[in-house]
Amino acid sequence: MSASPILRAAVIAACSAAVSCTGSHHMLDGAGEHARRVAELWWLMFGVLAVVYVLVCAAIVAAVVRGRRSPADLRMVAASPAQERRMIITVSATVAATAVILFAFLVATYSTSDALSSLARTPADVTIKITGQQWWWDVEYQDPVPSNTVTTANLMHIPVGRTVQLILVSADVIHSFWVPNLAGKKDLIPGHQNTMWLKAERTGRFEGLCGEFCGLQHANMRLTVVVQSEQDYQAWLQSQRLAAAEPSGDLERRGREVFVRGPCVMCHSIRGTDAAGFVAPDLTHVASRPRIGSTVPNTREHLLRWVRDSQEIKPGNRMPPLALSHEDLDAVVAYLETLK
Repeated sequence: MSASPILRAAVIAACSAAVSCTGSHHMLDGAGEHARRVAELWWLMFGVLAVVYVLVCAAIVAAVVRGRRSPADLRMVAASPAQERRMIITVSATVAATAVILFAFLVATYSTSDALSSLARTPADVTIKITGQQWWWDVEYQDPVPSNTVTTANLMHIPVGRTVQLILVSADVIHSFWVPNLAGKKDLIPGHQNTMWLKAERTGRFEGLCGEFCGLQHANMRLTVVVQSEQDYQAWLQSQRLAAAEPSGDLERRGREVFVRGPCVMCHSIRGTDAAGFVAPDLTHVASRPRIGSTVPNTREHLLRWVRDSQEIKPGNRMPPLALSHEDLDAVVAYLETLK
């Protein structure tokens, strides 16, 4: 049994409206095998229980209407044998229907659970290590050849129809990785490694977030997952393996010089330069990411504000204000905008 298309659309629209302030993401619009199977189970339960609810309400109304009596009739009257038989049949049928429904739910739940675990028994096509930080996601594409390893921040590209294994670790406190359109939650626990499997069934851009309160900027610990065709994914992966683009203008060259000679190299890394920090996001291709600090759109205005004083945008993050002159600030931002 399933809900009608109109009811399904109404529920999905309500879910979208409920999260409109942070982006449309919910498991009822499953784009991955995990989310789709969980959504199917949810719709089955919702449809059956909606019918049960309507039938119970109808029975209550019928009982109220048929049971109206005058005060003179409110006295104990023995039920006739025919009435007793009808009551026994009604109660027995109700109990039997309840047992059948619960058994159907049990079978459906077991089937869904088995389908979810079966994905973990298939070889992974892509392996990605995700490290939860306060408050951002470090995403590392692992490869047997070290030079082919790719690192991004708050952004994950995966190929459609391929099995993706996620290795989940935390660098500080407990986080929870959650991309509702693709799969359920999985915790990232300090000192412990968890694994999770994804298999996207359609292309698109989906929003992820931290599902476990982890501190001041928990609500702004966001992640963008881009599901692409195999060809587009391989092209993106190859572009990410390249070193940083060489600056073409004087302003950009000055910006690179300020970056590698200043405090930025203590935390950030840019492949192809002397910057080799590892406690903050890799900036080799920062200009190609949709957000800055997992919070605001990647525009020149936001980038200027972030480099000048990121605490204005994301209070409590670990990047201190930089004492750069106006000329140096413009040069650094101009350089970062070339890193695509």
